[in-house]
Amino acid sequence: MQIINRNQFQSFPYHLVDPSPWPILVSFSLLNLTIGAVMYMQGFAYGNYILSLGFSLTAFSMVLWFRDIITEGTYLGNHTTQVQKGLTLGVILFIISELFAFLSVFWAFFHSSLSPTVEIGGVWPPQGITPLDPFAIPLLNTILLLSSGAFVTYGHHALIQGDRRGAILGTLLTIILAILFTGLQYYEYSEAGFTITDSVYGTVFYASTGLHGIHVIVGTLFILVGFIRIVNYHLTDTHHQGHEAGILYWHFVDVVWLFLFIAVYYWGGN
Repeated sequence: MQIINRNQFQSFPYHLVDPSPWPILVSFSLLNLTIGAVMYMQGFAYGNYILSLGFSLTAFSMVLWFRDIITEGTYLGNHTTQVQKGLTLGVILFIISELFAFLSVFWAFFHSSLSPTVEIGGVWPPQGITPLDPFAIPLLNTILLLSSGAFVTYGHHALIQGDRRGAILGTLLTIILAILFTGLQYYEYSEAGFTITDSVYGTVFYASTGLHGIHVIVGTLFILVGFIRIVNYHLTDTHHQGHEAGILYWHFVDVVWLFLFIAVYYWGGN
């Protein structure tokens, strides 16, 4: 059966999106997720079940939503040059919003560290806190993350040049390094001698590195989707806007980690 796309009869390059149930479903799923998270952290009964339900609904609805977008761009040809420009602008604005999220965390860190209050002993790190060695796991993670950025760039350029093997290899190595980074971050948390409730140091440390860790996981999923699409011949040397957006996001994660390593691990731990 031939798929008839009504957009091919348009006299303009913009994509008129068909009615979709996913935006409203994602909205209610996120509301469920937020309520469940609050109930779980406050110790309410069944909070963990509501949290799990909200997470599952959010993941399920987003997967279906992204599936529709991939169908529109890959099989229906709705992502024209003008549409791709709009999507790229949206990704840039999204990354800027993420930048301000990290800015708020860095603001809290420097506000507390540059002028330590008497409640924490007037010193930074606070008395009783043994900071992590920046030249142990943090340095190794820095090498892993910067290497992953180099490999994803190699894979991107290979894709542009029509080198399918290089694109697959570079993207796959990026995913492996990202998983190693996340695993080492988890090990670091499990071995740390302080928790998020140990003074303002523990709060800003876990808030900053934890927020970055969440972004690493999300970025890994972005790159993984791009890898799967490369393997399935969805992407070409001129039409890979979704994968390119994931790469931009990954480079943003790389840059943020450099600031985290220098400020939180090295300067803030001495």
